Amino acid sequence: MPDSTQRPYVIGICVALALGFLAALAGSANGLELAGLPIFAWAVILAFLIQWLAFVPAWLSHTEHFFDMVGSLTYLAVVALALVGAGSTGAYPLLLASMVAIWATRLGWFLSARIRKVGFDSRFDVMKHQFIWFLMTWTLQGLWVVLTAGAALAALTAGSRQEVGLAGFTGFLLWTVGLGIEVAADEQKRRFRAREGNKDSFISTGLWALSRHPNYLGEIILWTGIAIAALPSLSGWSYATLISPLFVCVLLTRVSGIPMLEAASDRRWAGDPAYEAYKANTPPLRFKFR
Repeated sequence: MPDSTQRPYVIGICVALALGFLAALAGSANGLELAGLPIFAWAVILAFLIQWLAFVPAWLSHTEHFFDMVGSLTYLAVVALALVGAGSTGAYPLLLASMVAIWATRLGWFLSARIRKVGFDSRFDVMKHQFIWFLMTWTLQGLWVVLTAGAALAALTAGSRQEVGLAGFTGFLLWTVGLGIEVAADEQKRRFRAREGNKDSFISTGLWALSRHPNYLGEIILWTGIAIAALPSLSGWSYATLISPLFVCVLLTRVSGIPMLEAASDRRWAGDPAYEAYKANTPPLRFKFR
């Protein structure tokens, strides 16, 4: 039996698997099958399996260096499985798959480049030496893939042939806006950090003058776009996969995104008049136009 310090992580793993199972049930509704199992369910299995296989060398080396890259590759793998397994062709499925794939490739490259430059990710300093905690983190990444890409995967494996249509164009437009905001915000911050004298300063220029976390705003917008584009192919219980943008929003605003970064920023700059004024006058997520 796990001791009291390990129990929350064991519970976390169990909850992640339970939610993954429920997502598989919902996303598989009216979906195509492969070898007697819904293709969506195969995608869920693959998402978790990749994490656990990657966890082994990560644990043996006590490293987080390829964590983000594995996450991005998992998105590519499950989308490829959905496309090939369902025999999806045409503009609509390729549009959906491309939106997920382009985002995943860009994010994986960006995060991997950042960790190569810095050399470590402080979030993993303790957990990468604690087996159950580290395993839970990899397992949660599998759930992250399943829930965020769920609407796209359900649409790709639904079996119904759809044209791009109004929902597709609207979703693609939102996705483009969201990705543009995310990429611009990340690049602005990268350049700010690269300038001499800015290493220990907070950014408050460009998009960061309008929002304290514009990259996260872009993330939420682009996943909303993907969900809208997937909507015409959904039916019955598969509508539950539309939780995707809500899940992203809750994750970034209540769990691992904004709360962690805000706490770290407060530890570094609390009491600095410029920082306190920036925090008081700039919303954490939405854009404020003065």
